[in-house]
Amino acid sequence: MSRVYNFSAGPAVLPEEVLREAAEEMLDYKGSGMSVMEMSHRSKVYDGIIKAAEADLRELMDIPDNYKVLFLQGGASQQFAMIPMNLMKNKKAAYIVTGQWAKKAYQEAQNYGEAVKVASSEDETFSYIPDCSDLDIPEDADYVYICENNTIYGTKYKTLPNTKGHTLVADVSSCFLSEPVDVSKYGIIYGGVQKNIGPAGVVIVIIREDLITEDTLPGTPTMLKYKTHADAGSLYNTPPAYGIYICGKVFQWLKKQGGLAAMKQRNEEKAKILYDFLDGSKMFRGTVRKEDRSLMNVPFITGDQDLDAKFVKEAEAAGFVNLKGHRTVGGMRASIYNAMPKEGVEQLVAFMKKFEAENQ
Repeated sequence: MSRVYNFSAGPAVLPEEVLREAAEEMLDYKGSGMSVMEMSHRSKVYDGIIKAAEADLRELMDIPDNYKVLFLQGGASQQFAMIPMNLMKNKKAAYIVTGQWAKKAYQEAQNYGEAVKVASSEDETFSYIPDCSDLDIPEDADYVYICENNTIYGTKYKTLPNTKGHTLVADVSSCFLSEPVDVSKYGIIYGGVQKNIGPAGVVIVIIREDLITEDTLPGTPTMLKYKTHADAGSLYNTPPAYGIYICGKVFQWLKKQGGLAAMKQRNEEKAKILYDFLDGSKMFRGTVRKEDRSLMNVPFITGDQDLDAKFVKEAEAAGFVNLKGHRTVGGMRASIYNAMPKEGVEQLVAFMKKFEAENQ
């Protein structure tokens, strides 16, 4: 069985050499006589794995010293509650709703205080990013929340919102490590790793130290306090040990590729191949305002549901899998994360051209 081109939005494609390396080490990690899957998270060997992973991530993202890196569980969705529990000192926060995940975070925050929707693109099915240069942010808002890349709708903030001095919190699950980022602009930058970094089960939270306090909302569980995990170096309880080990391998792979500046260039080249085709096609078209297009997730449609279904089916038979759009929007979506090779996108476009010619 040869490997397919996997365009899944997550869990998603991983670098082949990372998978091969993990396979080689499956039964015996570096002479330890056991798999990382079987290893105590308190062991010296594992301590080396998690510390190296953090060091490599810090180097890749150039994370300032006054930020903690936490390897947690519960996915991005658990952060929807954890963030207000830890940050809502004034019981008020501003949310910019640009897709389903930002909307869910906004709804969850209402359990803990006043969540104020300061901008939204729901009026046009989240197909654009609203102008965030002069938002009406409440003076006493504890933070401003965004989902920076919208996996379902294929939009991406090209400019961060003007938060007017308030702490910025960003979910970057689907654009994590796809381009260089200035961490100092954020109070918290976090994401589930199953889209662009590793296997499902790990969420990475990069948080400025002054936001880590004992002063959380009453009733906040011990496990949902950032301080609990920061003080214990992500080892308060058994972490998702094997997932972190794979993430660490991906960090090393990214360094070998030339780091995040090199990845951004590659991702722009890949996305251009697909967007250029969509812009010139008579059958297929993209659904996102051009200036807000994501480099990672590319939704497109034919305008005919039956034709969409036929395309997805024939694409799968040809080895291009997981192209069906999210159930809330239909159509198709190609997720072209870091690990998707350029040739995967070129082959997809060649297949789309052929399909278009055969179905005119």
